[in-house]
Amino acid sequence: MRSSRTQEYTASVPSFMILHLGYGRKPGPWRISLPETFATPKNCLEFRVWGRYALFTDPLTRVGGEKSSYHLPTYEALKGICKSIYWKPTFIWYVDKVRILRRIRTQTRGMKPLDYISGGNTLAIYTYLTGDARSANPADITDGPGVEYQVRAHFEWNPHRAALAADRVAGKHYAIAKRSLDHGGRQDIFLGTRDCQGYVTPCVFGEGPGDYDNDGALDYGLTFHSFDYPDETGTGRLGANFWGSKLVSGVLTFPRPDDNSQILKKDIRAMEPRTFGVDRVRDVEAEALELAAATGNLDRGATS
Repeated sequence: MRSSRTQEYTASVPSFMILHLGYGRKPGPWRISLPETFATPKNCLEFRVWGRYALFTDPLTRVGGEKSSYHLPTYEALKGICKSIYWKPTFIWYVDKVRILRRIRTQTRGMKPLDYISGGNTLAIYTYLTGDARSANPADITDGPGVEYQVRAHFEWNPHRAALAADRVAGKHYAIAKRSLDHGGRQDIFLGTRDCQGYVTPCVFGEGPGDYDNDGALDYGLTFHSFDYPDETGTGRLGANFWGSKLVSGVLTFPRPDDNSQILKKDIRAMEPRTFGVDRVRDVEAEALELAAATGNLDRGATS
């Protein structure tokens, strides 16, 4: 429902969002706060994401086969969460900022990853992000230790998908994304790596207290930002982006991947973009007939 005076959009969180294992709180109304420069009320999402562990891997620690997490979420990891909520090749998700709600803690765990050279398993140490158990902060969702973030992101049309120009209907995609967020996303949510399960729910960015609200600025130096994929850049190259991350009062504001004043780019290799288009869309009735014929379960009524 939209209020013409305040331009706020409201929806209700379904009861199943009170998740298992003590995750979740009572459902209630939510709204979108004022958007960023490139965002509008029809392309901006704000949500809270949380989980028991997170692993936003520092690429320098992967050389020896072990993994250690950055203290802050990466742009690419949060973009992946947005795409798990809802994504179409018609648009690109841009993460504007993330707010750290829980005090940063790390936990080291012994792992036995697969050894793809000699077979079997090897031993490794993974350093995960976690957090304190529920504190006096009323904004905490999880009962036990875990990480919690508030994220603001928006989508923009992919200029390199001209074949999908007819699909550029902001209201449609916004409504689908909002419904998907209400239901916890279309695909599994994970925090950095697949073994760190996460959960999402709508929120108002900046609402409620955070553990870093009064801590000032913390500089984390040069960190990984995102990947440049050829279907989003149109260059036919895969690249990596790095930037100087700085947490200010618990909020990490991301530059856009094309902001050369803040982004340090590294070319990796040639890469062909994935192909999408209306010529690759098949009629659902024709696909059903083909499947029925292949399985020997052809419905005579469907062909009449």
